[in-house]
Amino acid sequence: MPLVKCPECDAEISDKAVVCPKCGYPLSSKANMLYVGRKFMWGYEWKTKSQIFGWPLVHIAIGRSKETGKLMGAKGIIAIGQFAVGLITIAQFGFGLLFGFGQFVASPMFVIAQFAVGGYFGLGQFAIGVTAVGQFAVGHYVRALVGFGNHVWSKHIKDPQAIGYFSNLWQSTKSLDFISVIKGILNL
Repeated sequence: MPLVKCPECDAEISDKAVVCPKCGYPLSSKANMLYVGRKFMWGYEWKTKSQIFGWPLVHIAIGRSKETGKLMGAKGIIAIGQFAVGLITIAQFGFGLLFGFGQFVASPMFVIAQFAVGGYFGLGQFAIGVTAVGQFAVGHYVRALVGFGNHVWSKHIKDPQAIGYFSNLWQSTKSLDFISVIKGILNL
């Protein structure tokens, strides 16, 4: 196996190496990394060719652009990435028009996230929504350890209307009748 010199540190390495084992310098496009100073940045992006209203059906963008070194964001009907906007969004930081899932996510409809801001339904450690479920929650109907709203079911507050609402919601969920669940959430 022939040896070559690393252009960064002059170490002798295999000509088949993707990165230098001594300093980590990328030696091949297979490295799929962006070298910025002495740090490696990587990224991945993929989109479907089919589009709806000018947005790709699915857009996945994670990490940094190889061309610019800037963080990438996903924008599509289904958007997946660290930063994403779409009809359905899975992101660390995102906005989903219909549904969002991730760490810090907002949606006018339904959200499941650590920090969830949902118009109709928010589920998370910190949740906001007309229906809010979480450790800390704010909404109209609230099920939480600590909650604030019109009808709260928590450790210290047991509003009968909240108990009835969440009991019906749970029964609908257990029967896997998601249409009834959505109707129950929307028909306050």
